[in-house]
Amino acid sequence: MKIVALFFPKASIGTYLVAMAVAIALPIFAFVALLLLQLEDNQRSTLKRETAQDALALSRIIDRQLQDMATTLRLLSSSPELENGNLASFHERTETALRDNTLFVIAVDRTGQQLLNTRRAFGTPLGKTANMTALEAVMASGRIEASDVFRGWTSGEWVYNVTLPRKNDPVAALIITQDAKDLGKLVTTEGLAPGWSAAVIDESGHVVAATGPANLEPGTPFDPRILPALTVSRGVFQDETILPHMLLGYAQIPGWSWKTVIWGPIAQASILSTWRFLIIGGVALVLVAVLGAYAVARQVRTTIRDIADMANRMGEGHIVSPVETSVIEANQVAIALSNASFDRSQTEDRLRFVMHELVHRTKNLLTLAQAMMRQLAKQSDSVESFRAAVADRLEGLVRSIELLTSEQWGGVSLRRVVDIHLQAFPQSREQIDISGKDFVLKPDAVQNLGLALHELATNSVKYGALSVPQGRVRFAWRDLKEEDKPDALLRFTWEEQGGPPVTEQPSRSGFGTTVIKAHAASAFRGTVEIDFRPEGLLWVLTAQRATLERE
Repeated sequence: MKIVALFFPKASIGTYLVAMAVAIALPIFAFVALLLLQLEDNQRSTLKRETAQDALALSRIIDRQLQDMATTLRLLSSSPELENGNLASFHERTETALRDNTLFVIAVDRTGQQLLNTRRAFGTPLGKTANMTALEAVMASGRIEASDVFRGWTSGEWVYNVTLPRKNDPVAALIITQDAKDLGKLVTTEGLAPGWSAAVIDESGHVVAATGPANLEPGTPFDPRILPALTVSRGVFQDETILPHMLLGYAQIPGWSWKTVIWGPIAQASILSTWRFLIIGGVALVLVAVLGAYAVARQVRTTIRDIADMANRMGEGHIVSPVETSVIEANQVAIALSNASFDRSQTEDRLRFVMHELVHRTKNLLTLAQAMMRQLAKQSDSVESFRAAVADRLEGLVRSIELLTSEQWGGVSLRRVVDIHLQAFPQSREQIDISGKDFVLKPDAVQNLGLALHELATNSVKYGALSVPQGRVRFAWRDLKEEDKPDALLRFTWEEQGGPPVTEQPSRSGFGTTVIKAHAASAFRGTVEIDFRPEGLLWVLTAQRATLERE
């Protein structure tokens, strides 16, 4: 109970309704916030996946460009002019083939000396290639490679080379070179969110080509804090200390030493506006819930006070009429209280009536008991016989009273009255035959008929058919229809057979005879006939049905 009191202290219904509204609104708010966090996490995961895919798409574009350049080199390497050492014809043919392109071809010997360069007319004095490191690496590996970005001596621009090593002399390697700014035309941010940049990075970590708001020029070193983390073939990089609120995706160009990277700000605006909307909406929801709960509390409080006033007036003994409220259940309670007040009034009237009846019946019982005792006192020759006689008669009377009490003095069926009184003689119960159509007796008839039955059975057990095993008793009743008597009549018959022979009628009339004859005739406004036949007693009661049957 202390724990319940701790969580549910005494408070007004308004306080509890407001608390309930807050208790309902806050979990909803928390659940929506959880969903929003989950949505934000899903958005970040989707953004990371799409960023890595965009970097891979860019790497495929650059890979196609490098592959096209490598294919061109292979075709040129097998040209007849080059095989025959006719460099002038090779220069002319190559310059013509690449006239509409931004690519230039260079042929060098093993020392790196340029034998021709389609940027210049054939025969123009040329020096060694500007990127000897890349040439030496290609000659050592024996495969086509792309160089790092460098400043070209001939063009004076930032360029890069794709070099094909050859085992022939005098041309030891063929090189296709392109200005980095021309490669930059392939690096695009189309399809990316606003504020995003893209770049191609060479093996040494310098920008080959870039586009976007970052505005990185070719040859610019890319952030050295980021490059060591770009170890796998593709993925994303995110570090708030290096790239605050930004995300970077990268991909290794397959078969080449270059990488492609894209990076830009994470779209925070929509998430922040959603959070802002959630907070404002949550506060508004709680306020609306509280106001709604307060309005409901006022209505319910008024309703409860009206019903409490009804209960108070009912407690004062008034019959109250139901109040009309806006709460259906409260209306039902009000109707129930009104009905209860009416029922209470009826119950009080019934109690007064029962008390009056109780006093009346008590007087009758005391009068009957006094008459019984006076009669028995005259006939008893000792105190012990008087006590036994009184006890026996009172027992029969008590059985009738118990029956009436169990039925709240509303009447008892005739068959039940007979069964209850004959239960006092269980040893003789199988010797008695009972027949007749059952009906409900009045309370007075229950007592009077019960007394008669008790006396008849007692007399039979002592002197008549029930005193011997072979004796039989038939107790029956039936309706009588007599034309000269308009009131319905009933006839009860107690007939004994097989008992000790009756030699003569008793010389004196005792209390039992008085009960079964005079008292029965008077109580039921009828007649009683008693015949002491040799074969056994015959008792016949003819009475008006109205004096016995309850309406």
